[in-house]
Amino acid sequence: MNEAPTDRTRIRRIATNGHYDAATLHAIIDDAYLCHIAFGDAKGAHCIPTACWREGDYLYIHGSNGSRMLKRLMDGECCVTITHLDGLVLARSAFNHSMNYRSAMIYGRFEVVDAAGARHAMEAFMEKLVPGRQAEIRPGSDKEYAATTVMRIPLTEAACKIRSGLPGDDEEDLSWPAWAGVLPFARTQQAPITDPACTLPAPDYVQRWQQG
Repeated sequence: MNEAPTDRTRIRRIATNGHYDAATLHAIIDDAYLCHIAFGDAKGAHCIPTACWREGDYLYIHGSNGSRMLKRLMDGECCVTITHLDGLVLARSAFNHSMNYRSAMIYGRFEVVDAAGARHAMEAFMEKLVPGRQAEIRPGSDKEYAATTVMRIPLTEAACKIRSGLPGDDEEDLSWPAWAGVLPFARTQQAPITDPACTLPAPDYVQRWQQG
């Protein structure tokens, strides 16, 4: 990743919250299961959510060969976004309320991954979702892989923006009689739900799911 911002990745609004280093970008992507991809076509502008994962300096997606989005991504540039909401920041004045968050924007062009790379990437995707799962499930068939397109975008032009911490009230508002602080959010992994048709005991990775 190029750690110097480009004209379109340079953060101008609260620039001190901006980050351009690869470690921050990778951490935000690796904590995500979904991204949103914005692109345009003859019918207008679109922003579509899809599953994503990272390997090295690329973000990967996959879909059906007939996907309108994937076809369009083969022809032009797009913008990929990821956002994690970490808390609501309650200030003493209405316009100083905020949110704690981690976000990333990636610009560029997707490229199609070749057949051999697609198989490896899809296996890596399964391991990202649930480590240990790939070794147990039925592998994808040649027909299934032939009907699937795997694409990747380089992480060379990207920016992250992060807000954390307490409210930033103006000094004249500090005496206002209203509670101030943060209402944190956290993603929790709940108890697994077994398919009624499944009679097998839960493997270790399923039992560990609720432990995070």
